[in-house]
Amino acid sequence: MGNDWKERLGMVYSTNPDFQYEKDSEEEQGTLAPRQQNLRVLLDKKKRKGKAVTLVTGFIGSNEDLKDLGKLLKSKCGVGGTVKDGEILIQGDFCQRVMDILKTEGYKVKRSGG
Repeated sequence: MGNDWKERLGMVYSTNPDFQYEKDSEEEQGTLAPRQQNLRVLLDKKKRKGKAVTLVTGFIGSNEDLKDLGKLLKSKCGVGGTVKDGEILIQGDFCQRVMDILKTEGYKVKRSGG
């Protein structure tokens, strides 16, 4: 075991010679297969100064896989966007195009009112 003190920051020193420090391992959920995902696509204008964004919610899986999906959608739509709080935001009204892309990738997609 390495002696990386940064991983143990905030721990109290133990005089027990048999003490083994155990890190809290936050396990990310495994990413479900596209066929098992139930994604919702909606047009959102709230808190965005009237600008429309296409919002994709309902993704179950790792943040890395969510970012990859967001990157794919942004590049196929040719616009900017972001991935945060488990949601993908695509700038502009691209609901239909996003739904088509997700269906092509094998995801189950529904349009939500918003």
